[in-house]
Amino acid sequence: MRKRWKEVGLGTLNLLAIILVIAAVQPVLRKHLPNAIGGTVLAMLVLATYVAGSKWLERRAPSELDIHRSLPEVAFGLVLGFVLFAISMAILWAAGFYHPVRGGTSNGLVRGMAAAFMAGVLEEIVFRGLLFRLCSKVLGTWGALLFSAALFGAAHSFNRGATISSSIAIAIEAGVLLGAAYAATQSLWVPIGLHIGWNFTEGSIFGMSVSGNSVHVGLIQGSLSGPRILTGGQFGPEASIVAVIVALVAASYFIRRIAKLQRAEPPPWIKKRSAAPVTPVREVQ
Repeated sequence: MRKRWKEVGLGTLNLLAIILVIAAVQPVLRKHLPNAIGGTVLAMLVLATYVAGSKWLERRAPSELDIHRSLPEVAFGLVLGFVLFAISMAILWAAGFYHPVRGGTSNGLVRGMAAAFMAGVLEEIVFRGLLFRLCSKVLGTWGALLFSAALFGAAHSFNRGATISSSIAIAIEAGVLLGAAYAATQSLWVPIGLHIGWNFTEGSIFGMSVSGNSVHVGLIQGSLSGPRILTGGQFGPEASIVAVIVALVAASYFIRRIAKLQRAEPPPWIKKRSAAPVTPVREVQ
């Protein structure tokens, strides 16, 4: 147990280092660089800080960022993020709540990819690479999955157009899905790619608001109309019950993989209890 708390403490130092980098560098980048370039630079700096902190502060090799697995796993995540969000929009279109029109544009693709890249890298390193990983040592994998998902939903409660229902939706669809993807693969590359693919598809392909941030331009132009529970309102369609259900179906696959591959870390008190010596039963003479 003492070793676990030591690992949590060192990991917390890594988290603080990343927060300091963001606080110190982000204002400078915003002042001197366009948003697309500045966001990309910030994401790369945070990624480098995480790797350096893992080696120098936590004194471990960050296997969750194995460079040899990066390309195939990021590609898998990108495709999965695109497919999941496209399915959500297809369901909304078939149900008559999404209305595509002509007049799409490719002008926002580069800017949209840069924004998705920054959000995907920063949020996955903080919430999955650090918070989820460290909480697993105290709460176990399943406890950490629920706790980090709740934190992820709460972190998005300050976005424009956010409501209690949108925060719950983000916690369930994104927090659970991305956390389960990380635990199942024991890699950050898949959730990073999935996060980027989802955000890019939502904003730059369909022109929808991404977590309350209006985009207005996309390869496909369209509008949503109907009750908030189905359209997500001002927050965007990721707050729709449709997106939540689609994401939960995908999350169930990763959850089954966690169980099948026995990658669920138990809470320390369960491990200690299972490791306790068994008192032999004395036979009755």
